[in-house]
Amino acid sequence: MEMTTRHSTNRDQATRDGYELDTDPGRIDVDLVFRWLSSDSYWAANRPRAVVVRSIANSVVLGIYKDQAQVAFARVVTDYATFGWLCDVYVDPAERGHGLGTWLAEAARDLLAETGVLRIILATWDAHGVYEKAGFVPVARPDRWMEIDRRNTP
Repeated sequence: MEMTTRHSTNRDQATRDGYELDTDPGRIDVDLVFRWLSSDSYWAANRPRAVVVRSIANSVVLGIYKDQAQVAFARVVTDYATFGWLCDVYVDPAERGHGLGTWLAEAARDLLAETGVLRIILATWDAHGVYEKAGFVPVARPDRWMEIDRRNTP
């Protein structure tokens, strides 16, 4: 059985309006991302640092940088064949309003398109407009989706 992994070997970079987007996992400021997610996001509040580290290590990561400092983050969980999940999209509050969240979503979409992935999902409570600009739409058949959610189970 042949198996190929891309998430740690390929690197994509782009610049826009003084910002740089990079998929190099070595550039991710793990402490900063942990602080953002665990203390300032509604979806990952109180997420343990070890979980953040493991999630970064096992995902395609995207960072946006301004003057070499990280100002945004996202990650994609994918099999590089059929499916991708865009998650943990976070933009530093001081940098919001510059289209960085949409840029992360577009970059993730394009990276997955290069590998032939046809379905990408995400979940959001309050940023639908950000993702609509990148082509995301509500799930066509939500009645087909199911989940197991153990976040509030001891």
